[in-house]
Amino acid sequence: MMLSWDQAAVLALLLALVGVAVRPGGRHWLSVATAVCRETALVLALFSIWQLAGRLSLLQVDGARGHALWVWHVERAVHLPSEVTLQRVFLPHPLIIKAFNVYYATVHFPALIVFLIWLFARHREHYAAVRNTVAILTAACLLIQLIPVAPPRMFGQLGFVDTALRYGQSVYGAVGSGFADQLSAMPSVHVGWAVLIGVFVVRISRNPWRWMVLVHTTLTIVIVTVTANHWWLDGIVAVMLLGMAVVAERSSRAVVMRVRARTVLSPVMVSARSVAPASE
Repeated sequence: MMLSWDQAAVLALLLALVGVAVRPGGRHWLSVATAVCRETALVLALFSIWQLAGRLSLLQVDGARGHALWVWHVERAVHLPSEVTLQRVFLPHPLIIKAFNVYYATVHFPALIVFLIWLFARHREHYAAVRNTVAILTAACLLIQLIPVAPPRMFGQLGFVDTALRYGQSVYGAVGSGFADQLSAMPSVHVGWAVLIGVFVVRISRNPWRWMVLVHTTLTIVIVTVTANHWWLDGIVAVMLLGMAVVAERSSRAVVMRVRARTVLSPVMVSARSVAPASE
């Protein structure tokens, strides 16, 4: 998606106004259209905030490199496998690397949109809960991303290769240029969304082919590492945040249901007391 943060924000505002202002008047297609406008506005708002958070992190390049080296040392301390080793397995195969670069740059956001459309159209009863989980996960990631962390590809001295730059496919360019942020490696929204899509498609769908969605999840985890755009810990933290987002969504939904139940029951109880016979 080539929208800047301000373009996405304006479009989100316009769609939200349409979704709120237009009255369906009993027409089903118009009701669906306004609902789609509202949901699209939410997704664009999240995208806009994500882009804006990235702009803020670009102001702290030196700190981003220091934080990244801290991540690298933590990974070595807990004996995580080296990202460099995995990258070197694929580097001798240019066609695969080029395909990985394209996948990284183009599939991430559209995959989430397709997933949400599928959910909205085929499993509307699950849509609100999953949408809220996406929002909570993304907000948590953005909050952490305000602390800038440089990606592995910026550390050639550690053995990493910027694969997109090598083949002229980079969406970043020099630090501070390009449409995409590059100092918000921690946590990996790519991994967080890909795991979320895999988990919920497998849980919600009854189609025997639903397990194929895990190809996208697995590919994303491999690709963000092979292209040196993320550290292992970026993905691990994103998955942990996803678990917390699921718990938070369920807990908040339970609280809302209890509040609604009390709101509904209170007038009934008052009415029942008013008609009850007085005790002798």
